[in-house]
Amino acid sequence: MATETTTRTAQRPVRTPRPHRRPWIWMYHSVADPADDPYGITVARERLDRHLTWLRRRRLTGVDVGTLLRAHAAGRAGHLVGLTFDDGYADFLHEALPVLRRHAFTATVFVLPGRCGGSNEWDALGPRKRLLTAEEIRTAAAAGMRIGSHGLYHQNLTALSDTDLRQETLHSRELLREITGTAPDSFCYPYGIVDDRVADAVRAAGYTYGFAIAPDPPLGTYALPRTHISHADRGLRLRAKRLRHRFAVRGPGR
Repeated sequence: MATETTTRTAQRPVRTPRPHRRPWIWMYHSVADPADDPYGITVARERLDRHLTWLRRRRLTGVDVGTLLRAHAAGRAGHLVGLTFDDGYADFLHEALPVLRRHAFTATVFVLPGRCGGSNEWDALGPRKRLLTAEEIRTAAAAGMRIGSHGLYHQNLTALSDTDLRQETLHSRELLREITGTAPDSFCYPYGIVDDRVADAVRAAGYTYGFAIAPDPPLGTYALPRTHISHADRGLRLRAKRLRHRFAVRGPGR
């Protein structure tokens, strides 16, 4: 009997573990009239509402990235999608926030504490858009949104000296702690550009997560990839992006 049992066990096919699917994170920027948008980063309020409705119809819930990644670590992120808004445009408060509230979703807003109340001067082609002030950042945080750092001034961090890199990572975190009362746990790389030195600086500054666009090579939890969502995205394009995400099975490492 023992021999028979052993034989059957040996003949049973070995199951390979299913690959750990990485969390799905959407990337937005400005929510406004997309007519004058040379960079393709502006989404109309009505289109954002349609995007979030698309998620709800599939029983998916939009959450800030901290909530998403904690749930992912516990194996409970199957119906969650991370929502992020880069650059900290002032239109987030009066255009994006009401839509998020209507759907009972949260998001992470990556802001530039060195440019509070300023504008997107780094965009050579314009148009100029106002950025959140310190008071508006506090308002967004009080509304249940999570605030993350986008650095101080929206620079290519890989081109900076070690001293300037420390300012962009550590000092921006300290400023956001002063503004909101809470040190941010997430950092978003301007232009999506990151290398090992920059990722190490973000880790050393005390952040738990870093976000890029499509890092190559992948740098684990300090350069998590995201899916750019544009005004042109409707049902078919969103379904295609979801399928592409499903085939990208590599989860956070490092």
